[in-house]
Amino acid sequence: MSVDMRTFLAHVELANPVTTAAGCAGSGRELAQFFDLHRLGALVTRSITMAPRAGRPTPRMAETPSGMLNAVGLQGPGIDAFLERELPWLAQRGIRTVVSIGGGTVAEYAALARRLTDAPGVTAIEVNLACPNIEDRGRVFARDGGAAAEVIASVRSVMRYDVPVVAKLSPDVADVVAVARACVDAGADALSMINNPLGMTIDIDALKPSLAAGTGGLSGPAILPLAVRCVWQVHAAIPGVPIIGVGGVMSGHDALQLVLAGACVVGVGTALFHDPYACLRIERELEELLQARGFHRLADAVGLAHRPPGSAARHLLVDSEESSL
Repeated sequence: MSVDMRTFLAHVELANPVTTAAGCAGSGRELAQFFDLHRLGALVTRSITMAPRAGRPTPRMAETPSGMLNAVGLQGPGIDAFLERELPWLAQRGIRTVVSIGGGTVAEYAALARRLTDAPGVTAIEVNLACPNIEDRGRVFARDGGAAAEVIASVRSVMRYDVPVVAKLSPDVADVVAVARACVDAGADALSMINNPLGMTIDIDALKPSLAAGTGGLSGPAILPLAVRCVWQVHAAIPGVPIIGVGGVMSGHDALQLVLAGACVVGVGTALFHDPYACLRIERELEELLQARGFHRLADAVGLAHRPPGSAARHLLVDSEESSL
């Protein structure tokens, strides 16, 4: 018997829990040449900014043990081009699309949300809180609960009520639960974690940093334990909030760890750089692992590692018959 892989991101039903991670699949056209994007739970776009951005200088990427560093710098065409060319392409094909947004001020996040609130084809908004706050000495929004909450409140206040707002959190904080709680209190409908932790390598032949920017975001298998820890802690503290688990997912085994820790959706990023079919493979492997362990529904596995055997699931998938009452 197959496993029911449906899940919910706030009130939005997804056919399966596997999505792309922001920045790793552009805006869909790249992956569409390999498979039908309807087979994804959802596609998460790169982080969209108000103005076009050329990104950071090269070199922007460096391989590390069990991962890679990147400092791309939110390269993209800006919101106007996104609304004119990229989002309509996805909307016309009926692809569930989570639009990631990034800004340098609270007002900029609100302006981006305002431009997207009436745009067709937006399934959810992911607020990339890893951007530096240019009004506060470059302090990253995600590292301060108050700053993160201010951004989320501004986005939630202008975004349509039926579009979930997802706060993407960083592990580079003293207390990820406190930041998560601040975002939820400010109106976040769901949480995504983790954004890439900051790292650095030195080129010992060139005698200088490997990346032109010096530091960059670390991704790949090396950060999976960090992602599992953050998901575990936040789910334990705020069990009713949907979590997208992101960070180092290379296989169904990795995805299942995040699900058992409390994630109801799993994002796949770095794996796509060498395997464009990674999302499909991981979703299939995850279903096989669940089936082998006697699960009939993905929802029954969400957060299970927190609970003693036989206890009720915290993340409930409402049956269609019940939801129609």
